[in-house]
Amino acid sequence: MTNLHIISLLFDFGLVVLIWMVQLIIYPSFKYYNQESLIKWHAKYTVRIAGVVIPLMFGQLILYLYLVFTQPDASVYIRSVLTISAWIATFAIFVPLHNTINNGKSTEKTLQDLVSKNWIRTAIWTLLFIINLITIVK
Repeated sequence: MTNLHIISLLFDFGLVVLIWMVQLIIYPSFKYYNQESLIKWHAKYTVRIAGVVIPLMFGQLILYLYLVFTQPDASVYIRSVLTISAWIATFAIFVPLHNTINNGKSTEKTLQDLVSKNWIRTAIWTLLFIINLITIVK
């Protein structure tokens, strides 16, 4: 085990904590805003959360891609695939949903989709963290 594996665990932990907060607190709270207030708050929220999410996601991705080439093993491959899956889900599902809110076209279904579909990323980042933790503890 190297320091890079500990750093990867920190990235994974940061993202798992963040995604559970988003899943249980942030996304469900959107339904309590009227359309006008949601648009205003969402514009602020996305900028602020990006300051946390972007460094974590890029750090995680870069680190796993580096590990694939320098210290490849089954765990690194699995965690890299999970990381890429989280990126795909983010850009294929969640960016369009957030754009719908930004454009003032969100509905109750949009807000429900954020919560229900976010279980995908919640599962991915939780599984990724657990696999990494088990790998490090071994």
